[in-house]
Amino acid sequence: MMDMAKCVSLINMKGGVGKSTLAVNLAWQFTGLKKWNKRVLVIDLDPQFNASQYLIGVQKYQQILSNQIPTVWDVFEQMTRTPSKTSKQLNPKSVLYNVVSFPDGSRIDLIPSRLELAYSLRNPSQKEGLLAQLVSKIEDDYDLILLDCAPTESVLTTAAYLTSNFILVPVKPEYLSTIGLPLLVRSIDEFKAAPYGNNNLQLAGIVFNHASNYSPEEKISKTEVRRMAAKNKWYVFKSEVSYSRSYPKGAREGEPIFRTSYARWKQAFRFAAFADEFAGRIGL
Repeated sequence: MMDMAKCVSLINMKGGVGKSTLAVNLAWQFTGLKKWNKRVLVIDLDPQFNASQYLIGVQKYQQILSNQIPTVWDVFEQMTRTPSKTSKQLNPKSVLYNVVSFPDGSRIDLIPSRLELAYSLRNPSQKEGLLAQLVSKIEDDYDLILLDCAPTESVLTTAAYLTSNFILVPVKPEYLSTIGLPLLVRSIDEFKAAPYGNNNLQLAGIVFNHASNYSPEEKISKTEVRRMAAKNKWYVFKSEVSYSRSYPKGAREGEPIFRTSYARWKQAFRFAAFADEFAGRIGL
């Protein structure tokens, strides 16, 4: 009997903390290395679609749009009725785009996003559970499901909570680094208090992303985050994801940190250490 997939939302109510880069590199870490050999699904829940373009590149992404291949937007709009459109349940397999597959069975699949996803926010009624319903039909095909979330409170946030077992919070240690954390605390509390609340939702932890050990600013920011984490009894990962120019270069090349050209191996090792700690936290 196979274990159920671990569903993890990467979220912070502050933008620019590197959620998409972290999600994509975690997906590659657990599939592209023989140590893990996992089946990973990435769900891009951000209308800016950064994770989608990082994983498959601009050209293939444009082909998805031009060929009208379903995206996560179609998941939220599948039951929308208009004068020219009747509600129709979406085939879960139709929104899965294979990024890479390996002979051992490990692979990365993607449910891509698109700009029109923002339109779903204009009429959010009764859309919260549609993603969780779809994922429940395909989760047995995966070991890990990563949801790259937008940095705003919306129906997309609720959908992510309903779908997930865990939350991973990337924080960039800089001025105003804690600005999104109180909003996230309130968001999770309100979700759990709601009638549809998922009381099994757990915080995997806070990870310092794009850390550079620049003092004293970074030291002050980390102290503030740890103080807030202690107050809320949130775990802070011991491993940090350090800043490297190889991450944006990897996004351009469509490669993870351990395959990016000229990337320093110490950066790859540091990310691997975080991935190991992350896997332990979620029981992967």
